[in-house]
Order: sequence, then structure tokens, then C-alpha cells
Amino acid sequence: MAVTMQTNLGEIILNNEVIATVVGGAATDNYGVVGMASRSQIRDNINEILKKENYSRGVIVRQENNIVSVDVYIIVLYGTKISEICRNVQIQVKYNLETMLGFSAEKVNVYVQGVRVIND
Repeated sequence: MAVTMQTNLGEIILNNEVIATVVGGAATDNYGVVGMASRSQIRDNINEILKKENYSRGVIVRQENNIVSVDVYIIVLYGTKISEICRNVQIQVKYNLETMLGFSAEKVNVYVQGVRVIND
């Protein structure tokens, strides 16, 4: 499903791939986020961190009555405060959607799919 916006010049349709790329980039830029995760790991048989070209598997976009909501599935770093990371992801995703794509998300739901230990 794509997000549709009406302007005085016509209609703008944003594909989910575009939105997923913006949302995935915003989410992974936050400290404590290891990467994006698949929203249905069992069905997709993916238990790894998604690459940029697969961000759409970790983002769900819904539009109902001109209200847009976004679900983001992430993997966080062990030893970080998960609630703070999720709040930062919500803020960053909303900001990037407003500045880059020109629409606001009413809700940004963040789902933590896993915790990873990163060895340096």
C-alpha cells in the first residue's frame, strides 16, 4: 500500500519502498540500534540484520482516513536502555518523514525483535 497525498496541483503517491528506506535509515542512525529486523522472522526465515535494500521487510506503513501510522522492527544493542532507544527512533522517524517526504505519521510503533552483543 502506498501513501497518497492530495495537493492543489494534483495527487502525490509515495511507494512503500521509498518510505521504508527513509524510515530504516532514520532508525538505524540512532545509537543502540544494531539494525532492522524482519517483521515476521519465522515466515521469512530471516534471523539476521536486514540490509538497506531489504528495509521494507522491517517496516509496515498503513494509511486510514488520511492518518498514517508506521511500524518499525529493530534489533538493539545489549546493555543499552531499550525504552530510550525506542523513543529516539520514534522522534527521528517522525522528523525524517516530515522533512524528507512532507507528511506526518500519527503513530510510530517500535518493535524490538532482538538484542545483540557486538564484539569489537
